[in-house]
Amino acid sequence: MKINQTVHRIGNEIVAAYLVVTPQGVTLIDAGLSGHWRDLIAEMRSLGLTLEDVRGLVLTHGDTDHIGFAERLRRETGVPVYVHSADAARARGEAKPEAAWGGMKVGAVARFVAYAARKGGLRTRYLTKVVEISDGQVLDLPGSPRVIGLPGHSPGSIAIHVPEADALFVGDALTTRHVLTGERGPQPAPFTDEPERAIESLHGLTGVEATWVLPGHGTPWSGGVASVVRAVDAFGSR
Repeated sequence: MKINQTVHRIGNEIVAAYLVVTPQGVTLIDAGLSGHWRDLIAEMRSLGLTLEDVRGLVLTHGDTDHIGFAERLRRETGVPVYVHSADAARARGEAKPEAAWGGMKVGAVARFVAYAARKGGLRTRYLTKVVEISDGQVLDLPGSPRVIGLPGHSPGSIAIHVPEADALFVGDALTTRHVLTGERGPQPAPFTDEPERAIESLHGLTGVEATWVLPGHGTPWSGGVASVVRAVDAFGSR
């Protein structure tokens, strides 16, 4: 799915990953579920590209619905996989999330579980090797992605700002479609380790200039960063 001239999405509103496509090559943001591998190949083919054009994969955090095909990509192509140092153990399967599920609706949960099962989400292949990164780094990858620390959802959650794409990738710092309730619109994401800290981190993004805010779950937001943060605040004050 084309978002703009530079960004494409694979997956859907339930679980998504992204491609940043530039003349210098492709940077992947997150790896969804293992079954999104076929979606990746198909999207690359539709763009006249192959996996040889991928220069790196950056994970917004180390949860299982974001690392999906990462290890396969790394093993088969040698593409480096980048993750914040505080989430490296999580991406390797050495540390587990501590968040509770919270509120839910049976129908929404059933759709989430069914989609995850169909896309291989019940069999996680953890990373065996990662490149650890930290807040403030500008990575030597297509689009020059900048790492912005967003601790809260997980210790090493990050946003990834790509000015060339006019986009900010936020992982699970927020969601625009709650996978456990089905509720739409900007709101805090489920499965968050430290909810209060996550909101505090989110407020730190308000000065980032980007039209597109792209979550790991839900529809893309095209109203800018400050407006989506205000929307999350408004949701929390209801």
